[in-house]
Amino acid sequence: MPSNALASPDLKQSANQTLSNDAARNLSRLESLLESAQLLHASLDLDDLLRHLLRTVMGRVLVGRALIAVEEDGEMRIKMVRGTAKLKCGDAFDEQAARNVRIVNIFPIGDAAHPVGILGLASPPNGAIDQDEIESLNALLGLAASGIENARAHHETQRLNSDLDQKVQELRALLDLVRGLTATLEPEAVANLLMLTLAGRWAVRRYALAAWKDSHPLVTRARGMSLPDIIHHKPAILELPEAVMVAEIPDSDFKSHLIAQEAELLFTIPGGDDTSGGIVAIGARGGGRGLAYNANDLEFGAGLVAQAGVAFENAWYVRETLERKKIEQELELAASIQEKLFPETLPALAGYDLAARNRPARQCGGDYYDVLPIVNTATDEAEASHLICVADVSGKGLPASLLMSNMQASLRALLSTAPTLPDLASRANNLLHATTPSNKYVTAVLVRLDPATGHVAYVNAGHNGGLLLRCNGEHEWFKPTGTPIGLFPDMPYTESIVTLEHGDMLALFSDGFPEAQDTASEEYGEDRLLAYLQSVCDEPAAEIVARAFNEIDNFAGAAPQFDDITLFVIKRAA
Repeated sequence: MPSNALASPDLKQSANQTLSNDAARNLSRLESLLESAQLLHASLDLDDLLRHLLRTVMGRVLVGRALIAVEEDGEMRIKMVRGTAKLKCGDAFDEQAARNVRIVNIFPIGDAAHPVGILGLASPPNGAIDQDEIESLNALLGLAASGIENARAHHETQRLNSDLDQKVQELRALLDLVRGLTATLEPEAVANLLMLTLAGRWAVRRYALAAWKDSHPLVTRARGMSLPDIIHHKPAILELPEAVMVAEIPDSDFKSHLIAQEAELLFTIPGGDDTSGGIVAIGARGGGRGLAYNANDLEFGAGLVAQAGVAFENAWYVRETLERKKIEQELELAASIQEKLFPETLPALAGYDLAARNRPARQCGGDYYDVLPIVNTATDEAEASHLICVADVSGKGLPASLLMSNMQASLRALLSTAPTLPDLASRANNLLHATTPSNKYVTAVLVRLDPATGHVAYVNAGHNGGLLLRCNGEHEWFKPTGTPIGLFPDMPYTESIVTLEHGDMLALFSDGFPEAQDTASEEYGEDRLLAYLQSVCDEPAAEIVARAFNEIDNFAGAAPQFDDITLFVIKRAA
């Protein structure tokens, strides 16, 4: 019997064992492939998918250095990299650069002719990736390609939904603006509502507006920046497109001024003819996002400004066509009624000197001041503390005076039931919001003064008029502690606390004081206001108030008073 016949059972057993091992490996690879396929298609987040793919491949091939690049706008860019600091995520994929860091095995993800990505691997410890493993990798990468496409499609859907949501929000903002504009006949209210909408949309802190019509006062609104002489630059403004970046307009003194004021975006206000028009300058977007304005922003802003242009024309037209005599008669009656809403005399508080005055821009105004004793709700007896209020209603004239009377009635009605200043402001805010048009609101500073201690608690509802002058020369501006009253419902308010020491003075005023303009449209400003009050702080309160109005008149010269002016001075004896 041949000797090899005795060995044949062993050979057959060895062959069978080899086949069994191969089948087990193939089965293991198939199971691993199926598991990876499930995980790769379980997430629609591209980063999660790529992270799992890279971790799976590195574990299978036993390499510590690898990368994945994905096609973006026709170029492969590295999205994931492990094991080397020389390649960065976001860099364009360079095969030679990858090979320089020993990532020498390059595999296409998806169709080799038009791959959606690239997988790069270092060589495993045994020096090469075997053919069976390469086939498994190619199968895995084919599955990953469909997962990447799904993730991209999901991302694009989310982007489109986000763009759609933004468009819906913009349409809502436009509709809200149109509703507000149709409810006003005041050019200044149109300007105010437009700038509030734009500033709220982009969280800007610097802006300026100027709108004009021949034979009408120039309408201006500004915060943090100023516009150059509008009359001088009218021809250049009329040549500008409806929306443009400041950097893109022709070089001129006008452009240099805007750049110095940190303006980034311009809109022109369309006029009905050559006698009217305007301009809006917007600063950088706020919120710490560092975002630049894009084409959608220009389109959205131009739409709002165009609506405001129509509202300006309507307001000017109504102003011109109203029956002057009838209006004057109505205003005379309203003015006499409104005058009685102010306190006839201020209370005499021991150790304190009080004086106040209001001068409306027209026969009726929207400014308001009052002094009310605070009643203890438990005993119905008056406390020593007093509520002192200075408020400024949006707009001017008869509509503003009506809202002013509403504000006065609300405060008097709510004072006895509101335990704190924030609660009083919150209740007044909800009441006015429910009973007034959406474009009407009130800025106010509410002060609770305890004469015995000089303790002052205040709520500043979007008001810019509060200045505490210390007897040692130091000063403190009252910062806002809440939104304007009546602008939005259910808004929170907080109070701040200071002490009025002996010799200190507290000045409460409306924005008509610092925003008074001269014939060159230059504002009086808070710096001049501070300097004036410091120069007269030793005078009696009545003298300080009287001389303040003379100071404004001397500054303004022949320029008309365009806003109501109110000043309330409280001095504590030294």
